[in-house]
Amino acid sequence: MKEYQEKCRLSAKKFDTEKEEIFTWGLGIAGEAGDVASCIKKTFAHDNDQKKGIRENIGDTLWYAAMICNFFGWDMQEVLNENVAKLEKRYPKGFKIEKAKREMIDWGNK
Repeated sequence: MKEYQEKCRLSAKKFDTEKEEIFTWGLGIAGEAGDVASCIKKTFAHDNDQKKGIRENIGDTLWYAAMICNFFGWDMQEVLNENVAKLEKRYPKGFKIEKAKREMIDWGNK
């Protein structure tokens, strides 16, 4: 993962300001995630096979995720490990719809 982050860094544009940089990475990840959604819609709602586009845009989304991690000085592997730990804590016996519904109700009552 560190090698991936470094290769992403080497392929990225240099910006004049940090604000311009993080705005670019933040808007970029949103755009690529939207492209993933669009390809899924075309594949399943319009019978227009866009699986290659889904795969490509997931890669682009991950590139932006790596650049956001680089911007903040975060190790992407650590971010992923933290996410796994959160999921294991939330769903120690695997996902259960009842538990997810309870969490949404509890969250809504905050």
